Amino acid sequence: MASTSDPRGGGGVPAASGVMTTSASMLCSENQSLIIEMRKVFNMMKEIAVDLERENESAKVNELENTVAELLATYEDCTYQTSAIESVGNTYQPGAELTDFKKLLNDEFMKFKGNKSSAPQNHPIMRQFREAVWNVHHSGQPMPGEEQEDIVMTNNQSTILNITCPLSGKPITELAEPVRGVDCMHVYEKKAIMGYISRNAQAKCPITGCPRFLRQDKVVSDPLLLVEIEEMRSMSKENMTATLVEDFTMTDDEEEED
Repeated sequence: MASTSDPRGGGGVPAASGVMTTSASMLCSENQSLIIEMRKVFNMMKEIAVDLERENESAKVNELENTVAELLATYEDCTYQTSAIESVGNTYQPGAELTDFKKLLNDEFMKFKGNKSSAPQNHPIMRQFREAVWNVHHSGQPMPGEEQEDIVMTNNQSTILNITCPLSGKPITELAEPVRGVDCMHVYEKKAIMGYISRNAQAKCPITGCPRFLRQDKVVSDPLLLVEIEEMRSMSKENMTATLVEDFTMTDDEEEED
């Protein structure tokens, strides 16, 4: 697959770049749809594993965990491919030489993959799976090899980097129109961040310590963000339910003592 600049007229290079950007956007959208479906599958597998653990079907739970680990490898590759396509689409400029797009995309893919850990047991999705299973019979207790404070850290692990909008102060789960910075991946309320960018010639990310600068065309509402926020809402409800059950249990114990 190769391409070169269009020699006919001065508009050839901008036109070719525009076609590349549009094509990359379409491919990214298709990949995002696949990623979203895979996230739904992970959640379904976690729910099935919890039901199996309640029935003490440990062998089946272990088989399901192995399947999650295998699927995670495909999931990660899909996210790297999406990032690679997006990067090429944003930076590609036709030149005099033919472009080897296969090599260009592969180089970008390896760049993103090389910066990440490939160990599935350390992935937040796997940790959430194991915690959900562990909590069936050991709610509130640290998993083997983890300290008590690690429970809070792993329960909150997500690809969403901030839990409140730095401008509106609202929790991410309560934002009317959540958007995410393409470069720094921080989440904001759309109206608040767009106003902030329009008022600042060089709009630095309002998250404390973040060095990235924002542009309106680089702050987007991607479908995956909405799925991740819904997962956060679901996790909050699960934690609330567990707390209520624990409170009722403590009340019953106190009544028995009386």
